[in-house]
Amino acid sequence: MITFNDLYEALRKEKYSEQLQLLPKKFLAEVAEYFKEKREFLDKEDDSFSEMAIKNKKKLENAMSSFRDLIRLRKKKILNLAFVASEVGISKKDFENLMSFEKELFEIVVKSLEKAEKNLGEGMSGTKNDEMKYKLVRFLEDVPEFLDLNGGDVGPFEKGEIANLDNEIVEILEKDKRVEILEED
Repeated sequence: MITFNDLYEALRKEKYSEQLQLLPKKFLAEVAEYFKEKREFLDKEDDSFSEMAIKNKKKLENAMSSFRDLIRLRKKKILNLAFVASEVGISKKDFENLMSFEKELFEIVVKSLEKAEKNLGEGMSGTKNDEMKYKLVRFLEDVPEFLDLNGGDVGPFEKGEIANLDNEIVEILEKDKRVEILEED
C-alpha cells in the first residue's frame, strides 16, 4: 500500500531527474486506493473541525497536489521525449519507464509530430494539394451522433461547440444550416 511519503518521494525523484522515473506497476491503482481510504476516513470523522480531522484533510489535499504535480512533470517529460523521438528516435530505456496511459499519449504525440513534419515538407516542396481535407466549424444547433464516411462514429455535438471535420461532412452539415465554417483557406 502506498503512503503519503511514497507519493512525495516519487514526486521528489521525478522533479530532480531529467529522465522519467520508473513507477511501480500498480502505482495508479495504489494511489487511487490511498485517496479512497483517506476520504472514507474523513467521512467517518464525527467532528470535522477536530485537530485530527483537519490534519487528515490537509494531508489528503497535499497528497492530491503532489500527485497532480507528479503527473504534470511526467507529461512535460513525455512531450519532450516525443519531440526528441520524432527527430532522432527513442531509446528503449525511456519507453520502458512509461505507464500504459503515458505510452498511448507518447505514441499519439509522436505521430502528430511526424505528420506535422510531413506536412511541412509537402508544403515546402509544393506537393501538398491546396485544398485542406478538414474545416473548422461551429455548430449552430445540437447534432446527434452520426457516422462518418468510413462508418466511424462522430459526435454528438452541442450548439456552439467547435470541431474540425472532413470537408465532405462539412458540406452536408452546411447545406442543412447546422454549422458555420470558422476557418477557410
